Amino acid sequence: MPPVRVLIVDDSTTMRALFTTILEEAPGITVIDHAANADEARRLIARDYPDVVTLDVEMPGTSGLELLREVMAERPMPIIMLSSLTQKGSAATLEALELGAYDCFPKPKAATMEEFRKIGPRLAKLVKAAAAGKAVKAKAASGEVLVGSDYMPGDGVIVLVGNTGGVEMVSAIVNRLPVNCPPVIVHLGDAHNVADALVEKLDKSARPAVRAAYDGVPLERGNVYVLREAARHAVVDRWPDAAIRLIDGEPIAGHRPSANLLLQSVAKTAGGRAAVGMLSGIGDDGVAVLGALRGAGAPTLAVLPDDAKARELPEQAAMIGGATPRPLEDMGRELLMHGAVAAMAA
Repeated sequence: MPPVRVLIVDDSTTMRALFTTILEEAPGITVIDHAANADEARRLIARDYPDVVTLDVEMPGTSGLELLREVMAERPMPIIMLSSLTQKGSAATLEALELGAYDCFPKPKAATMEEFRKIGPRLAKLVKAAAAGKAVKAKAASGEVLVGSDYMPGDGVIVLVGNTGGVEMVSAIVNRLPVNCPPVIVHLGDAHNVADALVEKLDKSARPAVRAAYDGVPLERGNVYVLREAARHAVVDRWPDAAIRLIDGEPIAGHRPSANLLLQSVAKTAGGRAAVGMLSGIGDDGVAVLGALRGAGAPTLAVLPDDAKARELPEQAAMIGGATPRPLEDMGRELLMHGAVAAMAA
């Protein structure tokens, strides 16, 4: 298999050198060129058409976000945003994802080779996934409600799990939920750094209330709870009168919060009252518990891998976890219909 060809776009000579070094050290990746600004990037993209572009958010002249918008409108390709803004600027990160960036990856706080080598394996994995993934233009999602006006939810809970590419899918589903939807828990994995901006935006556009999950928050109809903390795991600790609890603990299989731990708690508490949707993402966090959920009577669905930016998570959910593949719209509707007292498809 030929190596993944990467173009690095960053106005800093130091950053270009550091990113080149750690990516060139990864097997299966070659850095074909560098660009210090948007004009150079345009020329090199047109000449070489790289497999993946890494793009800094902050650049003089045309910004990274402006160049991203331009490229995704004219010739969509896998672009990973690399910037300090992707670590602290939740709104900038969310905008980049909505414009079609494959993912956003934070630069280390210190521009040293030691710090960059720590993030090298994760970035290399992301670059390879981007090369094998799907580049899509940004498009506005329909706001039409997924179920009819006679919809009456049961007493269950919906859990949505995803990471790379999952943010856009969460928006597409949440913006079509009815105002009286069952409580919805959103687990974004490594994409949790966009949670604050996502909550703020969806709470303005969605019919149910959208809020960041906090320790002890009760699960109530008409509410969507987005996990935002990277320092604690989240579990559902009882049923009925369920609540989200945030607990301390080391990462589980490299993940904190852990989707496996969250879904395990849901299987024990809500059981067959739960409904789970696996969205676009890298890795398999959450897959191991799908069989137990299904055995308890909970439907487990996965978005069609071909519809996902990152197909690994939904593919593993279907092949290993036994989840049923569904188009995103059908998934949202089926999750709502589980346990509903009376409902009519829109």
